[in-house]
Amino acid sequence: MITRQFLQTTPHAPGVYLMIGKRSEVLYVGKAKDLHKRLSSYARVDESSHSKTAVMVRQLTKVDLLITNTEKEALILESSLIKKHRPKYNVILRDDKNYPLIKVTVQEQWPRVFMTRRKTQDGARYFGPYSSSSAMWSTLKFISAHFPLRRCKTRELTNRKRPCLNYQLNQCQAPCAGKADHAHYLEMVDKVLLFLDGKNHQLLQDLQQDMAKAAQKLEYERAALLRNQVQALKKTLERQQAVSQSGKDQDIYSLYRDSGSVSIALLIIRDGVLRDSKTYYFDDPHGDDATILSQVLQQRYDIRAAPPREIVVPVTMDDQQIFTEWLTELASYKVRLIIPRRGERKRLLDMAQANARQHLLEHDNRSRSWQELSHRMEKKLHLSMTPEIIECVDISNISGTTPVGSLVRFEHGSAAKKGYRHYNIVDVDTINDYAMMKEVLRRRFTSHSDNIPHVLMVDGGKGQLSIAELVVEEMNLSTRPDLIAIAKGRHDGQEKLFRPGRKNPIILKPHDPILLFLMNIRDEAHRFGVTFHRKKRTKKAISSRLDQIPGVGAHRRKKLLAHFGSVQGVAQASPAELQMVDTIGDELAQIIHDFFHRKD
Repeated sequence: MITRQFLQTTPHAPGVYLMIGKRSEVLYVGKAKDLHKRLSSYARVDESSHSKTAVMVRQLTKVDLLITNTEKEALILESSLIKKHRPKYNVILRDDKNYPLIKVTVQEQWPRVFMTRRKTQDGARYFGPYSSSSAMWSTLKFISAHFPLRRCKTRELTNRKRPCLNYQLNQCQAPCAGKADHAHYLEMVDKVLLFLDGKNHQLLQDLQQDMAKAAQKLEYERAALLRNQVQALKKTLERQQAVSQSGKDQDIYSLYRDSGSVSIALLIIRDGVLRDSKTYYFDDPHGDDATILSQVLQQRYDIRAAPPREIVVPVTMDDQQIFTEWLTELASYKVRLIIPRRGERKRLLDMAQANARQHLLEHDNRSRSWQELSHRMEKKLHLSMTPEIIECVDISNISGTTPVGSLVRFEHGSAAKKGYRHYNIVDVDTINDYAMMKEVLRRRFTSHSDNIPHVLMVDGGKGQLSIAELVVEEMNLSTRPDLIAIAKGRHDGQEKLFRPGRKNPIILKPHDPILLFLMNIRDEAHRFGVTFHRKKRTKKAISSRLDQIPGVGAHRRKKLLAHFGSVQGVAQASPAELQMVDTIGDELAQIIHDFFHRKD
């Protein structure tokens, strides 16, 4: 509650204010160049209205103030506190820092290129973050196919007598075996950096010049490699869409608002080419357009994700000059915030505006479709509540080997992958699907008893449903989920739904949206479980052969695999080659060799 007495002690100074709720939680973090003036506006809010600001003010118990010397300090502090507390009424972006990046270890003697999710001050070059993991993997695939840099995981190069399989596949120049020219290798690294920087036209010119020089020197093998790189790069350039004639690096933001909901679209343009786009949706956010955009920019950029030289925005922010100074300090070069009125920038802003509007319309359509489907599901399946959150459990068990349980979670009709879980079966050592299901469900409700779904679905028939009923009963949950089992008939192949208290299954038409939705969840649980199960089987199959050799423990196994690259490489090595590995003496080398060459 913001009272007159409180305002009398509030200074006319820049700073940050934290709105604190009844449970001492931070509801909102805001900044102001005049705290007294900003907080006075909250005191005039009509608390009886249904606006989001009024709802927030009704929950207030106190306001904490942090006074700063300058507006820039207030901006930086606000950004830090929003990321720390993630308040309910602030605009919160999904953390881009969890998106994948591409790392080029230019600080190493023989640099590598690989995916990472952590950005550290280690001297390497980082590119991203990539909002689309498929786009990131496509980029890495292109690099590995046309720029064969080493792919081993060790920082220091391990000297090997013969190269690994990547060399035979022309995906590595094998510097570990002394087959790579260091100068040419570093030239290739420079070309990869140009490609990742988006400077493809410059890269194409360099490749064509190098190809001509190699041909003049009669280095035909290198010239052929460069020719293939040129051809691949030309195909890539043909697919790229130039949207700006200026050739600048720009981020274009636009905001679209309708009935309280807000959508923001971001176009990421590098060298005049549209590299990526992002959209954000906020349901009735607190603040005007400038405030919302301000919070988006604060969370979008930091020392790990520097801004481009030009940022185009649709509205003028109150603290735009402060923002410009802050962004310039982050980037270590001049950054401009521009509100265009005409010309090419205005055209790009209109393009972003169209994307923001389309995203909001699609979100509203999905929301209406889900509401209709969830209400139909509640009625048709006789549920006790609207199924906004659904979880499904599946057991992956092939011939009783390495059984695992999988759990997937759907919220408001969409997969919520943060709620996905894998379970190693540890208490059941026989082929008993019911016992495995019981173990997984018990562990699920023991570890997350405060986050119960509205519907719990199990893959199976009446038996699995009975197990779910038993576990829910014995766990004495504060909120009990509705239970569903889904199974395909053995004879007719028809999908059937089972509910507690019903003798006969619920059979829906094959194309009923409810059935298709539940089948999609079941199939996702099965896919998630099978993928994990396959990884466990592969790991077991790979490691078990070396584990069976007397005298080879985890430490020696790791050294053998690092040196030879694979179990097959170890199997093909001679005793003399095996002795080259640290801690492998002549006697153990002979034992390892005999193990792989014995005649059973």
